[in-house]
Amino acid sequence: MATVTQALPELVSLEEYLQTSYRPDCDYVDGILEERNVGDSDHSDIQSEIIFWFRRRKEEWNIRVNGELRTRVGERRYRVPDVCVRLLSAPREKFVTVPPLIAIEILSPDDRLPRVIPRLRDFLAMGVPNVWLLDPTDRAAYAFAENGLNLVEESRLTIPGSPIYLDLIEVFAALD
Repeated sequence: MATVTQALPELVSLEEYLQTSYRPDCDYVDGILEERNVGDSDHSDIQSEIIFWFRRRKEEWNIRVNGELRTRVGERRYRVPDVCVRLLSAPREKFVTVPPLIAIEILSPDDRLPRVIPRLRDFLAMGVPNVWLLDPTDRAAYAFAENGLNLVEESRLTIPGSPIYLDLIEVFAALD
């Protein structure tokens, strides 16, 4: 009788991950590097537009915005959100450890929800109060919460009780 063996993923130490640059950057999940789907023009255009949107308002809203910044979502878990928005009062860190105000993921054509949802859950578990998912193909936006993905029917993603929002019409216009 033949024995079937399956190769186990090679584990990478947290120290090695934090000291190594990957192109594109990878998530680190319990010793395993996970590739992120990035690189097509729609993804890049939307990401750039979101970053530009928030940077134009950084002084008014007292925020800072970063693209693809390693974020510690658990003791042995780092995710790299496409965009994260942090309060200006949050400490400046090499890697984010204080929950950002917003974590934004942008779907790539190769992304599948069973792979994306655990990323979004990690942001919630970290304490990120606003986790948003944008789909350039369908020009749709979702807010992610404990009850799952919620389609946003309005033309804005908003943070209740604050002036901060993302204009979806303007962001998706980058695809025209």
